[in-house]
Amino acid sequence: MAAGSPGVDLDTLQRWLRAFAASVAEHKDELTDLDAAIGDADHGANMHRGMSAVVDALDAAPAADPAALFKQTGMTLVKSVGGASGPLYGTWFLRMAPATGGATTLDPETFAKALRAGLEGVVARGKAELGDKTMVDALAPALDALDAALAAGESLADALRAASTAADEGRDATTPMVARKGRASYLGERSAGHQDPGATSAALLVAAAAGSVGGAVAEGA
Repeated sequence: MAAGSPGVDLDTLQRWLRAFAASVAEHKDELTDLDAAIGDADHGANMHRGMSAVVDALDAAPAADPAALFKQTGMTLVKSVGGASGPLYGTWFLRMAPATGGATTLDPETFAKALRAGLEGVVARGKAELGDKTMVDALAPALDALDAALAAGESLADALRAASTAADEGRDATTPMVARKGRASYLGERSAGHQDPGATSAALLVAAAAGSVGGAVAEGA
C-alpha cells in the first residue's frame, strides 16, 4: 500500500463479510448443484444460512474491532452451519482473530498474516493438503499470490486481485482431481470431473475481499 494510505478498518472488513454473504446467496444454487454431484447437496444452503446469520449478527451487535468481528463471525458459522462447512469456515475466522494483534486498522502485512492464520486453521481442522480437492486448493494458491505480490511491493488492492485470480485457478484445478478428503473421497475415481464446492465458495470469499477490501483501500490510497 502506498505510504500514508489507509489500512483495512473495521467498516471495510464488515463490507467484506456482507459482500461474501451476498455472493453466497447469488451462487447458492450453483454451490448446491456442485455438492449434489460429489457430496450431500447442502453446501449452498448451509453457506447461505451461515452467512445470513453472520449478517444478522453484524446488524444486531456490531463488533468493536477486527479481532472481535472475526471471533463473532467464526462462532456464528460454527453454531449455524451444518456439515463440514461450519467448522472449517468458522475455524478460518476464529484463527484470524488473534492474528490481528488487537489492531483497530490492519496494514496489508497484518491482514495477510491473519488470512494465513485462517488457512493454517483450516488445514489443521480438515487435515487437508493442496491437491486433496477441498477449499484448500483455492485458498492456498490465493494466499501465496497475495504474499508474493505484497513482497514485490504491490498495493494491497493489486495483491488481492492477484489472490482472487489464483483462487479461481485453484478452484478450476479441482475439477480433474480425485478427492482425498471429505464426503467426496467416498466416490473415489468417480469424484474426478466435478468442481469442488468448497473450493468454489472459498474462491467467492477471496473475490469478495478483492472487491470490498481491495476496492476500499484503492479508493483511499
